[in-house]
Amino acid sequence: MYLCYMEKETGLFMLPVAIGEGNIERSLPKENIEIAKRLSYFIVENVRTARRCLKKMAPEIDISSLTFYELNEHTPTNEISGYLEPLRRGESMGLMSEAGCPGVADPGAAVVKIAQREGLKIIPLVGPSSILLSLMGSGLNGQLFTFNGYLPVDAHDREKRIRELEALSRKTGGTQIFIETPYRNSKMLESLLKALGGETLLCVAANITTVEEQIITRKVKEWRKLNIMLEKVPTIFLFNSGENS
Repeated sequence: MYLCYMEKETGLFMLPVAIGEGNIERSLPKENIEIAKRLSYFIVENVRTARRCLKKMAPEIDISSLTFYELNEHTPTNEISGYLEPLRRGESMGLMSEAGCPGVADPGAAVVKIAQREGLKIIPLVGPSSILLSLMGSGLNGQLFTFNGYLPVDAHDREKRIRELEALSRKTGGTQIFIETPYRNSKMLESLLKALGGETLLCVAANITTVEEQIITRKVKEWRKLNIMLEKVPTIFLFNSGENS
């Protein structure tokens, strides 16, 4: 019934993609794959990655017949609106991120904003979000939380920001969530263990949805005794200073 309804819809389908190298069927509902198979126009963060993802989702897709519009940090702002021309003339489109849910910590939000402003139909689909899956598995406060994106690259500025977020967490009881470029994960963990108080609860969620998945929550003073390898591993960091019992 869900698929039948979606087949009648024309809109911008926000298509989540797998966030690891695990089984596609574990991450994506089959309805998403059926929808992707009938689309001819896609707005994507990276064309090469999107082609590979679609082929993995459905090997029978004729990739050469599809039209891709690339939307990332290098896309001129004045070009984004033009990507929606197929939707304006009644063609459905797909919006895909590099990993996970489009529009969430993703440049795709820019095109959704334009579609909302013009009253175009937007259809978000169910799929994996490493941010929410990490929070779900962390045991930290899921009633009040903030996703902060990336913290400063400079170590001094990063540690200052961590202390500010810790003070906020202590005051509100909210969970603080952020990500890092995989090759800087070890530096991030080093800064966290240096800047946070020993009683603060820290969660490291790595390789979400893969067979190597690890979601570990410990007090910072316990983390300081552990050795965990995070280099080049997709990781979400979470901490909470307001619930350290």
